[in-house]
Amino acid sequence: MRVTLTSTRRDFLGLAIGLGASLCSRASRAQSAGAAKQPITIQLTLDRPIDAAVSPFVMAGVGGSFGAEGLAVTTNIAGGSQDAIGRVSAGMSDFALVDINTLIRARDRNGAAPVKAIFVLFNHAPYAIIARRSRGIRALSDVEGKNLGVAEGDLSIRLWPAVARQNGIKPQSVKQNSISAAVREPMLSAGQVDAVTGFSYLSAINLRDRGVPADDLAVLRFADYGCEAYGAALIVNPNLAAAKPEAVKGFVRAVITGTHLAIKEPARAVTEVVSRMDAGSRELESERLRAIIGDNILTAEVKQHGLGGIDTVRFERSIDQIAEDFKFQKRPTAADIFDDAFLPPADARVVN
Repeated sequence: MRVTLTSTRRDFLGLAIGLGASLCSRASRAQSAGAAKQPITIQLTLDRPIDAAVSPFVMAGVGGSFGAEGLAVTTNIAGGSQDAIGRVSAGMSDFALVDINTLIRARDRNGAAPVKAIFVLFNHAPYAIIARRSRGIRALSDVEGKNLGVAEGDLSIRLWPAVARQNGIKPQSVKQNSISAAVREPMLSAGQVDAVTGFSYLSAINLRDRGVPADDLAVLRFADYGCEAYGAALIVNPNLAAAKPEAVKGFVRAVITGTHLAIKEPARAVTEVVSRMDAGSRELESERLRAIIGDNILTAEVKQHGLGGIDTVRFERSIDQIAEDFKFQKRPTAADIFDDAFLPPADARVVN
């Protein structure tokens, strides 16, 4: 989806209205019952334009979960995870949905604010290589000697050295071509490159929309080849976390409820998301949400331990994998990046 100023404004207004609708009705009922307590105003930043990936937040709004926690949530769109992290660090936003591996690198900078993740939405990062089978690529080892299109700012390529090493592939054997994100799918569709890096739920589905047959696409998810990385996670401003911990816990509870709703009622979730997009496609977002739930949210780890948390040992391994392409000034620990103090008990996070 091409991002324009108009679409960004529409994303902001649409989601803000959606999140506030149920709150208004609940607030009205509360006032009539004699409750005068004002909701806490919350600013949420998304690191990219709205699509099916933010269904849990949309459903938390329209389902009344934010309102039930006494929160009035509005939303803005950042220009990527780094920008979103910066807004939370500066106090311009209370929460943001960002790539947790970008947070790990950002925290290593001198003077970085002690921003932490408090809820992991994507238990598996969506990093992937998307290739054409007709170009001779069916498995990860087949990328050797091929042309790989890498978009500016792509996050997947940062974990490629670790994935390649684990699978006995020499990264230098793959010819990397720097391209604009706007032409990533068109170039692969036209056969100008053999494969591209990207998010499995974005590029692969966008390519099918461009007419590339599904059976000609090989979606090589890094998580299937030894990548330990977690993905999209919720971060919080440290001042808010210290001053209003109950509000932070309430926000997390609402997101968990919204995630349950998106899983239980995907058709409704897609309807709500598409209504907030500029020229969104119900068919594409339905396919996108199915992929996100199956590949990134409802993993074996989540089914066993519940939504939102991390496995500390795995997280430490993921930091080591990041270090294969990033030189830390001081290697962080899992505790430096993730704070589980705002999560409800595990039995309240289990997906039934």
